[in-house]
Amino acid sequence: MGKIATTFPHSQELARACASLDGLGLRYELISPGPGYELVGVAGLVLEEEARMALAAAGADSFVCSGWVDHRPAREAVPAEPPPRFAEDAFGTARVMVLAPCVADLARIRITAHLTGDLAAVFPYLNADMREGCYTARGPTFTFTERHRMICLHPRRITIAKADELVDAWRVLETIRRRVNEVWARRREIEPSFELRERPPAMEIFKRLPRTNCRQCGEPTCLAFAARLLKGQTSAARCAPVFDGEHGHLKAALLDICAGLGVAGEEDGP
Repeated sequence: MGKIATTFPHSQELARACASLDGLGLRYELISPGPGYELVGVAGLVLEEEARMALAAAGADSFVCSGWVDHRPAREAVPAEPPPRFAEDAFGTARVMVLAPCVADLARIRITAHLTGDLAAVFPYLNADMREGCYTARGPTFTFTERHRMICLHPRRITIAKADELVDAWRVLETIRRRVNEVWARRREIEPSFELRERPPAMEIFKRLPRTNCRQCGEPTCLAFAARLLKGQTSAARCAPVFDGEHGHLKAALLDICAGLGVAGEEDGP
């Protein structure tokens, strides 16, 4: 068994977890987001899988964590300088509420972070400033990619798919926090844009479909279904082979990409 990692929605839950581990004499490591990422995360906890099993056996795992993933050492160090503050802060702070393996790429993770701010008013300005992104006003959502990472901004939450590990996820959140607030500070100089541009390729969805062209979704091909899903004209739940048939093993990966791209998944299905 190897090491696993988690983080917490609140520092109080981290303290409870550490107290439980200390009480049982179990070893653990902490990954601190401070000082550079202190506004977008609570410290992560790393322990051996045996230690987690011991916690459960002792009934001492009642603390609330964001989820468990395989631990991978960070590729980059947390910056030693504290993050900048903004006079008009639209972002606020972020906390990782969901931490899970990325089903489409098991070597990476996915997260959902909740914000104390509200990004809805920022999106039209962000859309004008970040031509690589895709703004959907009816969401509202703003979706873009950073290399292999897929990122979707909602007014009060952010989903990131294919982050390398926890520190990488904090880095992305801090980058977004700065970009959002810098754009918001310059909003009087920016003409807001409500343009709907091309989303990331439909092939990302297509690769997670059965590719049998069964037509049960009402579309002639799986690629056509992926294109309509990407445009918000249908939902993933329309794919009967994945949700109710012999291709159920693809469901988690399909929902994963839907979350990353901000399109309709299971719970949004008609």
